[in-house]
Parts: sequence; C-alpha cells; structure tokens
Amino acid sequence: MTVTPMLEDATLVGADRLAPLSERSLSKLRWRSRRGLLENDLFIERFFNQHATSLSVGQARGMYVLMDLSDNDLMDLLLRRKELQPEISTEEVCEVLDMLRA
Repeated sequence: MTVTPMLEDATLVGADRLAPLSERSLSKLRWRSRRGLLENDLFIERFFNQHATSLSVGQARGMYVLMDLSDNDLMDLLLRRKELQPEISTEEVCEVLDMLRA
C-alpha cells in the first residue's frame, strides 16, 4: 500500500519527479517543514541550506510525506533509532531521508 501525502502544493501532483522545484513550491515546502521540535528544525534548516536550489518535484513529495510524521517519529528516523514504515518507504521518501541525515 502506498501512502499519498497531503500535498499543500497541487502543482506537484502528477508532475515529473525529476523536474526542478519552482520558487513558489519551494516556499510552500519550507513553510510546511516548520516543526515544533528544535532538533528537527536544525536538520531541516541544514537540508534547505544545502539543497534548496537543486530540489526536484520528487524530493519535495518525499519531504511532504516526512513532514506528515509526528515530531518524535521524524526525530527517530533522523537519528536512525527507527526505520521507515513500509507504507511510506518510497524511493522519493528514502532519498530525502538520506539527504536530511547527511
């Protein structure tokens, strides 16, 4: 079973996963990525500092899936205390999780 994230950015639905992310879509993704847990925000801030100019539509979709997780679940993934649940373990999500961990 594949889980479809609740995309606040309808332009990502059905778009080519390798297409570059538009400035507007990047802005929406940044807003959606704000977290309540400072430690998560530090990982996410570093992610955007390193990758914002080169993010693809597929990576944005992967990020939205991760942002649907609770703060504690996301932190456990970032610190490798847990593995991705099979229902959200897509290529896009795995790629972004690796980028966040780097």
